[in-house]
Amino acid sequence: MQNFFSTTAQCRVRYLDLPGGGVPLFFIHGLGCASSYEYPRVVSDPAWSSRRSILIDLPGSGYSDRPQDYGYSTSEQAKVVGELVEYLGLNRFFLYGHSMGGSIAIEVAASMPGKIAGLMVSEPNFHAGGGMYSRMIAAQSEEEFVTHGYQKAIAANEANPWSGSLQSTEAKAAWRAASSLVKGIDPDWHQLFAQLKIPKTLIFGELSLPDEDFTAFQQAGVATAIVPSAGHSMSWENPAGLARVLAEQCGA
Repeated sequence: MQNFFSTTAQCRVRYLDLPGGGVPLFFIHGLGCASSYEYPRVVSDPAWSSRRSILIDLPGSGYSDRPQDYGYSTSEQAKVVGELVEYLGLNRFFLYGHSMGGSIAIEVAASMPGKIAGLMVSEPNFHAGGGMYSRMIAAQSEEEFVTHGYQKAIAANEANPWSGSLQSTEAKAAWRAASSLVKGIDPDWHQLFAQLKIPKTLIFGELSLPDEDFTAFQQAGVATAIVPSAGHSMSWENPAGLARVLAEQCGA
């Protein structure tokens, strides 16, 4: 695993840069997750191509450092991703983000559209208000979550793979990130995604449908894809299916 120093987060950020050919694909993980935990099964699947893959553990997650004075908002994390893009000298790349990572990916793409060969987001947070987990976390105060809620969330999801990655997430990072999703941004991620004039694909798990945003974007002519036999946690529920969708969207 490699690392670089982020001036935005004031910490060491760690990532996997897996060798391969073609235009690379940059992976961003969701809330309480880590790319090093979530995506190895996807990029090692026979359905995936031999394309170069970059898997970041955002600050506060996985193997990256856990700064205590950092805000962990989606916009700050998007800046960290941008720093890594510059550090690696990427002039052209595909970008994929899941859930909160999808929201971050939208902000990254909006900040550097000329570098994006294609944007793929799976079940991102499009609107303020958060999802089930982020609302549950942000409903508590930061002190309450750090003191009691964090361990309760891990215990409540013991049978879920998310529990394992949440244990590798700084409690303050999880709360601040969740609060950022609940607060939202202006313009929101839905509007940013709609306005992007780049190749883009909205991905949903079959079990998460029907969904109003998915239907609306589909009807508006935005490319969509469905991962079969999977819900929101598609990288765990059907990694081969997600690998096939991403390979297709990257033109593999």
